[in-house]
Amino acid sequence: MSEDIKKTINELHIYEKKLLKELEANVNATPEEIAEKTGMDIKSVMSAAGSLASKDIIKVEKDVEEEVSLSDVGLEFAKNKLPERRILDVLAEKKEIHMKDLASVSGLNKKESNIAIGWLRRKNWAQIDKGVVKVTDGGVAFKDKLGDDEELLNILTETKNLIKEKLTGDLIDGFKKLNDRKNILNIKKNTSHSFKVLGKGQEILKQGFTIQEQATQLTHQQLKDGEWKNLQYRPYDINAEAPVVFAGKKHPLRVTIDEIREIFLNMGFSEDKGEYVESAFWNFDSLFQPQDHAAREMQDTFYLKNPLTCDLPDMDLVKLTAETHENGADTGSIGWQYDWSEDIARQSVLRTHTTGISTKHLFEHEPPIKMFSVGRVFRRETFDYKHLPEFHQVEGLVCDEGISFQNLLGTLKEFYKKLGFEVRFRPAYFPYTYLSTETEIYLEEKESWIELGGAGMFRPEVLKPLGINQPALAFGLGIERLAMIRYDVEDIRMLYKSDIKWLRELPIDKGIEL
Repeated sequence: MSEDIKKTINELHIYEKKLLKELEANVNATPEEIAEKTGMDIKSVMSAAGSLASKDIIKVEKDVEEEVSLSDVGLEFAKNKLPERRILDVLAEKKEIHMKDLASVSGLNKKESNIAIGWLRRKNWAQIDKGVVKVTDGGVAFKDKLGDDEELLNILTETKNLIKEKLTGDLIDGFKKLNDRKNILNIKKNTSHSFKVLGKGQEILKQGFTIQEQATQLTHQQLKDGEWKNLQYRPYDINAEAPVVFAGKKHPLRVTIDEIREIFLNMGFSEDKGEYVESAFWNFDSLFQPQDHAAREMQDTFYLKNPLTCDLPDMDLVKLTAETHENGADTGSIGWQYDWSEDIARQSVLRTHTTGISTKHLFEHEPPIKMFSVGRVFRRETFDYKHLPEFHQVEGLVCDEGISFQNLLGTLKEFYKKLGFEVRFRPAYFPYTYLSTETEIYLEEKESWIELGGAGMFRPEVLKPLGINQPALAFGLGIERLAMIRYDVEDIRMLYKSDIKWLRELPIDKGIEL
């Protein structure tokens, strides 16, 4: 006995052995017969057959037969004739019928008459000329002769059912016609299986084997009384392929958001969320962004019709903000030198960034402050591989006496270190911060530096109207950009496609190491 056959026999399940033994005794045994003789249920027989087939021991052949019978509609047609036949019977006497009289002379309703006309023309039994239905030579020929579909109707009325595969000649065409009508035929698929022992199976049967219950697990009692010594154990194939399991897991974008949130919380920050719908005051004006700034144009910002406007906050804050915009107030700035408008500040927008959450938080809380926010923002962007009109931003804010730009750089280094990145900084410009910087991270696999976020110290023009006399630092980044880097995605749209194949293949533990 070859080692391979011996190993295969040892690994056979008892159900597989029983099935093989029955096929040795009767090569034509059906699954039902095998189930009856072995005491196995059909499901166990088919499971064993599938396992044997996967090992090239037997071949499982599947045969599907379609059993055809008449539906209630079909029985009605068999009793009262097909609609086109009823009209043909009338045409045999009258030769022609006007369309408007068709229903009354045939006993059919309007819908049935229209269907019948279609079949009369399809069978070449009649034609329509200026609203008149006239019998054709083909119709005359079938006056006293049944069509193939009518013959099949009669046969099914008598036999109740037929096997489609056994239909021959004209009855095949008759089946196609009746089946085209819908609701006339019931078609039931009957599936049967047969087994064929292959060469490897023949060799196993030639070598022979015993059928004995095998232990797959031990009980406490068997270990206690020594019964385990007399048990036969089924060997396990450690090289057998395990089934692929697609475990439930978070979406990569959610993983990124949750991990960033955990980093902030571990660094002692508290979270603020804000609202999607915000006033232009908090979204733009509180950040010292002039009311004629290009970012406020309809091409960049979503303005809402409902609600059309939002309430303004405390009027002292509004007045100080207006003065800062117009002449700089007491900030040491000359402002933007224009007439500030309350109406523009009341406009309701879908927030274009999360920085408005930071200014509102500064107004509503006393320093010292360490706050972060994570949320969706909205801009009128054109869809492409790196732009979406809806995406996520994360914002960090620290406000306290004595903090400086050096504290900002230190906070950023710590934050990005927890993200797992080496970081460097380069000077930048942002309308509401000074000094300002952009953060770049190093990607080893690309051997290059990538810009990931911006940061800076809030300008006095932002802080003074809010009643803040301490310095404040702020920084933020786009979460989709980080997720694209983390998961090696070239097209931002992939993060929102719900591509099940891509999502399944992502490692469940892929993410930020905290």
